Amino acid sequence: MRKIALFPGSFDPMTNGHLNLIERSAKLFDEVIIGVFINTSKQTLFTPEEKKYLIEEATKEMPNVRVIMQETQLTVESAKSLGANFLIRGIRNVKDYEYEKDIAKMNQHLAPEIETVFLLAEESYAHVSSSLLKEVLRFGGDVSAYLPPNIYHALKQKKNDWS
Repeated sequence: MRKIALFPGSFDPMTNGHLNLIERSAKLFDEVIIGVFINTSKQTLFTPEEKKYLIEEATKEMPNVRVIMQETQLTVESAKSLGANFLIRGIRNVKDYEYEKDIAKMNQHLAPEIETVFLLAEESYAHVSSSLLKEVLRFGGDVSAYLPPNIYHALKQKKNDWS
């Protein structure tokens, strides 16, 4: 059986922390599908199409990684339709763990055949979130160390559009 993992997220924007999890996941699984999902509780900066393109560019050197957009399905339903038997989730801290644990339990209830795999964030990215980076950039801070170069440039362009 092929090991196919879905890494769902809003990725607005994808950070180097996300990229690190993708690189590590690509070593563990035969295929990693990055799912650009809609988080109804978040205001997004990039469109789903922009996010998909930016992530594809940042991961183009990883042959077993692909990117999809999903706006209207539960994560486990998307995983089933994609043939994924694993969900990848990153954990930065205890707060993330508590949040992700509840989601994993619900996903297990909805689709017991799909296993959630938690990967701990590298220490250098444990304090980074997409929301934090957008906030720092909005007020002129340098966040380039935390973003793939193509995404940093796209985010700077968005910042210029804010002004």
